[in-house]
Amino acid sequence: MPLLFPATPPLPLCRAARASRRATAAVASAARSSSSSSASFDAAAFEAERLRLDAAARAGMESTAAAAEADPRAWKWAIRKRVWDALEAEGVARDPRPVHHRIPNFDGAPAAADALGRLDIFQNSQCVKVNPDTPQKQVRFLTLSGDKKLLTPQPRLRTGFFSVMDSQMIPVGCISEACTSVGAAKYGRPIGLDESLKVDLIVIGSVAVDPSSGARLGKGEGFAELEYGMLRYMGAIDDSTMIVTTVHDKQLVDDIPVEKLLVHDVPVDIICTPTQVIFTKTTIPKPQGIYWEKLSPEKLGQIQILRELKQRIEQETGAILPCGPSEKLPPTAQRRQRWRRRR
Repeated sequence: MPLLFPATPPLPLCRAARASRRATAAVASAARSSSSSSASFDAAAFEAERLRLDAAARAGMESTAAAAEADPRAWKWAIRKRVWDALEAEGVARDPRPVHHRIPNFDGAPAAADALGRLDIFQNSQCVKVNPDTPQKQVRFLTLSGDKKLLTPQPRLRTGFFSVMDSQMIPVGCISEACTSVGAAKYGRPIGLDESLKVDLIVIGSVAVDPSSGARLGKGEGFAELEYGMLRYMGAIDDSTMIVTTVHDKQLVDDIPVEKLLVHDVPVDIICTPTQVIFTKTTIPKPQGIYWEKLSPEKLGQIQILRELKQRIEQETGAILPCGPSEKLPPTAQRRQRWRRRR
């Protein structure tokens, strides 16, 4: 039987988040008004733009990682590189290749997803948030085909915030397409920060994860942490919301130093691989929201919905939110919305 975790009561929204409820209605309205019907959606243009920006982001991440190798503080990049190298060298990496600077796809990803699908926590969930990466495609398929609500982020939060969809919104025979980034944009309904919803389960991609502690490393861009923080602001999740990752067994590591994790790093409660299910019993605190003092001006410049939220919180509270130190980011800040103009 799955190990049961005691539920903790929902945390109250912070004062700034409560104050932002009314203000962020405009964000949601703008997101909804920009949505068009699937009939006029230019899937080819959307996919071409997504691939272009992903390539630019990976090139930037590669440059950042290379520069960080000489820095003894860059321990996360050393672990990521070791895992990426091992997946490629041992023949378990799957397309898109190479897996470096991605949430890596792997042989057995559908089996890991199926193991998750058999868990009570998944079967009893009504709304599941799943990352948009390739190895979790089967998780998204199980969510939609199981008549659950799927919440998935726009890739790198470039085009908005989250899209929500269920099987009733998708034409017959198109669920598999809806599990892709193009399909989510085509069939999903964009939501804003004022959306009223409860997320029962979070499925998150990983590069490396420590089963002894639940410590996790993503690909290094920090979007999973921002997505989690914004869901906390919305009141959609709390400390009791379970976080699951699906990975290959070769992504399991034992050298993530918990004491070096940052306050916004997201731990996992359950790990599903093609061969086993691990309940980590993590004691790592979950983030409580967005840590503005950790958010660089460059990262803020990439994500419009974060800028809108920050501006409106400051207007409502009369207080200036802190900002983190500057950083060099992959060149994804300027999104040329060609696919929108071709509709």
